[in-house]
Amino acid sequence: MELCSGQTNSFLENGLDQYLPSNIDIVHGPACAVCAAPIALIDAAIELANRENVILCASFELLRLKGSVCDLLEIKAQGRDVRVVHTPLDSLAIAREEPGKKVVFLSVGFEMAAQSNALAAWQAKRLGLKNYFLLASQCYFPAVVKHILAVPGSKVQGIFGLSSVCSVTGMVDFEPISKRYQVPIVITGHAPTDLLEGIRLCVNLLENKNASVENLFRGSVSRDGNREGKSLIKEVFQLGDRYWRGIGVVEQGGYHLRPEFQQFDAERAFELQFEAKGDNQACISREILLGFKKPTDCPLFGKGCRPGNAMGSTMVSSEGACASYYNFKNDRQLLA
Repeated sequence: MELCSGQTNSFLENGLDQYLPSNIDIVHGPACAVCAAPIALIDAAIELANRENVILCASFELLRLKGSVCDLLEIKAQGRDVRVVHTPLDSLAIAREEPGKKVVFLSVGFEMAAQSNALAAWQAKRLGLKNYFLLASQCYFPAVVKHILAVPGSKVQGIFGLSSVCSVTGMVDFEPISKRYQVPIVITGHAPTDLLEGIRLCVNLLENKNASVENLFRGSVSRDGNREGKSLIKEVFQLGDRYWRGIGVVEQGGYHLRPEFQQFDAERAFELQFEAKGDNQACISREILLGFKKPTDCPLFGKGCRPGNAMGSTMVSSEGACASYYNFKNDRQLLA
């Protein structure tokens, strides 16, 4: 199983699946943070954007992510103050410039996002800001990997590590997981040659019954990761259960603000109520994300469910597995 959307795209775009022997199968795990964002989170962001004196900030991709009824672009078109920003520090600057407004930064992501959001919250506390808030779904990726391998009947025998996540966590957070489930984890890049080398190494580890974490991405990943970044994350956030769209609740699967930083928690400050909402009942996104099935196994794929009309988590973003299959496998006539 590869866990990186960039690897999914590269794997399919270059047709590597056509060259693998029949006894090697690549499945596509939960690689996309946007796909993991709960529908309820977008609904909450829309509710906040509709309130008076609120500025809702987010990346453009999140503005296009549909909630139960509409997306934030539609709310922006109705005249609400919804702004595109690139980083949480951009929204922090807006909060300083507009002290009479409540500025909410909507964020989804893994460790890289948690690192940036931790810096923004830490800076907001240092500056004594009272009008900056974070509405975030931040997943702790090692817990998600553990969740996948712990599912009864899991078929996953080897994993490609997410290089961007590992640049922060390092290899050390994955080592006990590899040892417990006796599954090798190989950290590799996105290029076709990187993927092929990763497959070769993973197969070699399996043949030698060596369940270890190996690093082929040494330029940006070390065993201990980004110690300063991890320290900042630990100072601002604590781990707790997190709902992952398409999978469900992952134990200790996400970052939550510590008590000393909870004044920046939009959920608490605005007394938001989250109601978990699943995908279309016919969608098999859960089975895809856990490695049991492929996008083309879904009865909705390429028919009712397609980019722009997603019915499940794995199609809502161009980085999702189903969207990648739709974009790169159309020319192979898999959309019967």
